[in-house]
Amino acid sequence: MTIDPTSKGLVHTIEGAADVSVERHTYATDQGPLDFDLYRPPHATTPLAAVVFVIGFPDPGAAAMFGKPFKDWASYQGWGRLVAASGIAGITYENLEPGDVHALFRHLRANAGALGIDPARIGVWSCSGNVPNALGVIARERPACAALLCGLMLDLDGATSVADAAAQLRFAVPPVTLDDLPRDRPMLVVRAGRDTTPGLDPTLQRFVAAARARGLPVTLLDHPEAPHAFDLIDDSPATHAVIDEVLAFLRRALG
Repeated sequence: MTIDPTSKGLVHTIEGAADVSVERHTYATDQGPLDFDLYRPPHATTPLAAVVFVIGFPDPGAAAMFGKPFKDWASYQGWGRLVAASGIAGITYENLEPGDVHALFRHLRANAGALGIDPARIGVWSCSGNVPNALGVIARERPACAALLCGLMLDLDGATSVADAAAQLRFAVPPVTLDDLPRDRPMLVVRAGRDTTPGLDPTLQRFVAAARARGLPVTLLDHPEAPHAFDLIDDSPATHAVIDEVLAFLRRALG
């Protein structure tokens, strides 16, 4: 049986996730307005911290292949609700190209008051092949923190794993080096010990070691028995605990 990845929900939820409200907004790009959804915590007071769920693939391609943009996938909706139930606004968005996320950041900061968010407390969350684009966002936008799950990271020391995967899967890899990343913004890197994605684990482990050697504030959260996309397919107490720890990191880092 073929599983529709767009409808695969999370294996874990928390109290209040069902009570989260979702607001539809638009942001301007060079090619016209695009939608973004704001998951607002129930009974929240403003201004709110916020988390942007960064994607690294163009939505037109995703919609052609899967029928809907990433923000409308059940997994992104689930994470938006988890973050909001934790007291943080979750933001998912459409793009025409991965670089549109920078226009989204400009919009969020310029309209923070109307949206009820704190422009100084915007973090990012990203996973898998989306992470290289998130690293570009971290380098350029300096978000308050980042949670990076099961991600292809940077090609270091002559490796080409990320570039090779990007050529095959068509995700964005902005020109970012470790020296471009801020030294005062905490990053949580989540590793799945049974991740068999070609080239992923070596690039993740090299990134963590090299980032720490340069004094970057990187925390590694190891889920040793987990497969790739464990939040969707590994319904275990350990996975529930890791998801809860990601949410706890975001709450701590965003105050």
